[in-house]
Parts: sequence; structure tokens; C-alpha cells
Amino acid sequence: MKNIINNHIQLTKTAIKKIKSFILIKKNKNLKFRIYILGGGCSGFQYQFTFDENINKNDMLINQENICLIIDPISLQYLKGGKIDYVENLEGSKFIVYNPNAKNTCGCGSSFNI
Repeated sequence: MKNIINNHIQLTKTAIKKIKSFILIKKNKNLKFRIYILGGGCSGFQYQFTFDENINKNDMLINQENICLIIDPISLQYLKGGKIDYVENLEGSKFIVYNPNAKNTCGCGSSFNI
């Protein structure tokens, strides 16, 4: 049994719509949206996103509007209370995290420090 938690990280309506669109394109209903933190980036840590079928032993699952978000416990501690959005503008399109735990973020929005 996996750890199911809710309300620790929110997905915006725009992010949910885009995730569902990507899953339809991939034609694989078993895909889940994974967010994780890596060391590096402009500000110390960077956000990473991928679609994944595999759920690791300690992963946490967050369900929102038929979307399953996978996050490992270490990444969760840095993202708790955050919100994931999807933006399209002149600079391109990407998932972006609004992280209340970040003290500083870089200009590109994909890295932060605590």
C-alpha cells in the first residue's frame, strides 16, 4: 500500500488540463506525474518533472481531479504547501512551482534555495 496524501501540493486547473493532455498523447492511462528535487541549478535546487508508471516504495501519492502526482519524501519536505502551474508565454511553455518554502528563486523559475 502506497502513502496517499492530499492537500500538500496543489495543481492548478491549467496544470491539470496539460497533464491530462500529455497522458492522452502518450496513450497510456497508467502514467502519473512525478515531481522531484535535484541539487544544482542557478539557486541550489532545481525542480524536475516527468511522467512515470513506476511508484517506488517510499513515494507519496497526491490525487487531484483524476491526476496522480508522485513525490518522494525528501522532495516533499521542500515542496509542502506549494502549487504547480503550467504557463505558456513568449518565453515558452513549462510547469512552474510556486514554493512557499523557497527563500530565493532564479529568474527562470526552475531553481530555488531554502
